[in-house]
Amino acid sequence: MNAKTESRLRRARRSRLKMRELRVNRLSVHRTSQHIYAQIIAPEGDRVLATASTLEETLRGGSTSNSAAAASVGKLIAERAKAAGIAKVAFDRSGFKYHGRVKALADAAREGGLEF
Repeated sequence: MNAKTESRLRRARRSRLKMRELRVNRLSVHRTSQHIYAQIIAPEGDRVLATASTLEETLRGGSTSNSAAAASVGKLIAERAKAAGIAKVAFDRSGFKYHGRVKALADAAREGGLEF
């Protein structure tokens, strides 16, 4: 693994340990060059409560690797979280910078009703 990936994973591990200590649901985001994925994970880390990504049929129409696609994933994960009875989460950016697509997803999820 290169140094950049190791640094990102180290940052992710540090924040996840704190979230586990606080015992809260976490909204985990994973970003690749083509897609973005979001999951709401139980405090124990053993169950996925809601999920959304640009791989879904409703979101695959246009480009899947821009901020607009990330915002639509944020809206979708917020809707699914509310349907599952989840209102408050901790935002796990997986070591990625809070910038661009990650920020667009977070802002859309907040607008959709999630609190973090």
